[in-house]
Amino acid sequence: MASDRAELEQSRRFLAVRAAHRAERAEDYVEAVAAIIARAGLCRICDLARHMGVSHVTVTRAAGRLREAGLIDPGPRRPLTLTPAGRRLARRTQEKHEVVLRFLLHIGVPPRAAALDAEGLEHHVSEGTIRAMRRVLAGK
Repeated sequence: MASDRAELEQSRRFLAVRAAHRAERAEDYVEAVAAIIARAGLCRICDLARHMGVSHVTVTRAAGRLREAGLIDPGPRRPLTLTPAGRRLARRTQEKHEVVLRFLLHIGVPPRAAALDAEGLEHHVSEGTIRAMRRVLAGK
């Protein structure tokens, strides 16, 4: 019975990680679109491809998925814009990234490693963990 509960809990953890991996790409893309728009005023497919280091085709496919998810507008051959949901996701992702990066630097992780690690960790930490990191950073 205890082993059944442990197995069920393990299964739930794996499902949560797989869901986080699926969301990770969307978070990276909307965060990148927001950064490009902030820097250049607009975001084209070619800008996003260059920023992400992937092909135009890869970004076009990703943009289609983001459009279907209601995160970006408008159609093909026009600059990408974030919907309200896309802007919220980009903002939340950026905030998580900043907290994780500051926390890693705070505990002594070298800056280059902290920047690389934060890029992956931001997608997998829970809101509870982010709150705990903020408390540590605030000295509480």
